Amino acid sequence: MTTPLTPAQAWTSLKSGNDRFVRGEMQHPSQSIERRAELSAEQHPFAVLLGCSDSRVAAEIIFDQGLGDLFVVRTAGHVLDTTVIGSIEYGVEVLGAPLVVVLGHDSCGAVAAATAALNDGVVQRGFVRAVVDRVIPSIIGLGDADGPTDAATLGHEHVRNTVQMLQAYSVSLAEAIEAGRCAIVGLEYTLADGTVHVVETAGEV
Repeated sequence: MTTPLTPAQAWTSLKSGNDRFVRGEMQHPSQSIERRAELSAEQHPFAVLLGCSDSRVAAEIIFDQGLGDLFVVRTAGHVLDTTVIGSIEYGVEVLGAPLVVVLGHDSCGAVAAATAALNDGVVQRGFVRAVVDRVIPSIIGLGDADGPTDAATLGHEHVRNTVQMLQAYSVSLAEAIEAGRCAIVGLEYTLADGTVHVVETAGEV
């Protein structure tokens, strides 16, 4: 596969791969013995993907990609910290990927836990609470004075806010977007049918 040179080309490649996945017509690219040998010296992924650790949302599968195509960072609830942002910057600044994808999904456990914390005061045990604490800032302003806010709405906003936080926290990403070298796309994945839907974009795709 030729590495796309623009954010729009990278996004087109991902959309095409997801379309194949949804139709059940996967090509399983970049998975040959030759491809494995080719990548032994260097990598040139065409997209950086920040996704949830959920076992049902494996990026290379749902976008029908293979070895060397995606630089993937996964955390529960696709939450950000300094090492996550550093990893994303590495993919863009060092490896040259022109696209960053923030991938959320429905029925996310981290978002559900944050929703329970907001609506019912339920506090998670151990370091799971650290994950929830990083989701809550994305959605804290959505509480309805007349009643609880549903997890689907909060999950949607968490994707949107993550895209915005990446630009605010990372000077190098903001500069790459301004220069047209990179773009960010925030997506929501639907578990039942395998489709992705655009929530937020930064830059031209």
